[in-house]
Amino acid sequence: MKALVLDQPGVVQDLYVGELPTPEPGEGEIRVEVHAVSLNPVDYKLTGRGNPNWTFPFVLGLDVAGIVDAVGVGVTEFKAGDRVFYHGDLTKHGGFAEYAITTAHTTASIPANVSYAEAAAIPCAGLTAYEAVVRRLDVQPNHIVWMQGGAGGVGGFGVQISKNIGATVITTASERNHEFVKSIGADLAIDYNTQDVIQEILNYTNGLGVDRVLGAVDVNTANQGVEVLNFRGGIACVAGMPTLDASTFAGAKSVHNIAYGGAHTSTNREAQVDLARMATEMIGLVAEKKIDPMIDQTLTLDEIPSGLEQLQTRHVKGKIVAEIR
Repeated sequence: MKALVLDQPGVVQDLYVGELPTPEPGEGEIRVEVHAVSLNPVDYKLTGRGNPNWTFPFVLGLDVAGIVDAVGVGVTEFKAGDRVFYHGDLTKHGGFAEYAITTAHTTASIPANVSYAEAAAIPCAGLTAYEAVVRRLDVQPNHIVWMQGGAGGVGGFGVQISKNIGATVITTASERNHEFVKSIGADLAIDYNTQDVIQEILNYTNGLGVDRVLGAVDVNTANQGVEVLNFRGGIACVAGMPTLDASTFAGAKSVHNIAYGGAHTSTNREAQVDLARMATEMIGLVAEKKIDPMIDQTLTLDEIPSGLEQLQTRHVKGKIVAEIR
């Protein structure tokens, strides 16, 4: 099969299209004929640092959508021909290839009115936002929330999920992306390059601060998130935990760490099954046209390295998806 191959940890320019044996599913696994795969920041980060569990040549790509091609022993959830998508285990070979292997119990079905590209755009960013907004922060219609990085994958899904719940949404984005973030549901867009973000949020909330924050950028913005939380507010962090001090506890503020992909390497099967459950809930919102997968670019397999280079600039809007078939 054709695959985008990495021979050793390095830079994204080291990735190349080569031929590898088609993998066989083991017990509890399915083989997926890959039709689409989305690109995520974790892909270029792993390209650079690798993983102790990898064997080379290695295939990256965590977010896969396609057709079940073969099933392993004991699989009852799916059969050949089923349309599926999933977020893969970063310690194992991924979906930048014509075929990929995953566990059946962490996989979800694709509704008939959702494309492979739309499905592939969801898992990493969409499930991160879903777990943060719905599971950890329990965003409610009366809440004011700050979704950091609203033009990006996690922030963009967070904006939409929060707005779908009925919350008031503030987001930060470059001015060139303000029209975009407002089109997906932001009530207030703040340019972090030219405006005092904290002051703008306090002005908008009459000095009270926000009820919830999705910290989707870095440690510095996570710290800002804690600073503008009101009493009993909560922050869910994706890209770095804030520095906590006595004021955090005096304000009864809660802090959550989101790393849902770790379910694969945990021994918690219920957490693994929950990956498929959350994926089913998210793609249902896409099927109902309540969530836009935000696909900004569509690439081919050999164009994935250039797409990862774009992601490294941290100025990509929405999602980049590669269509393999």
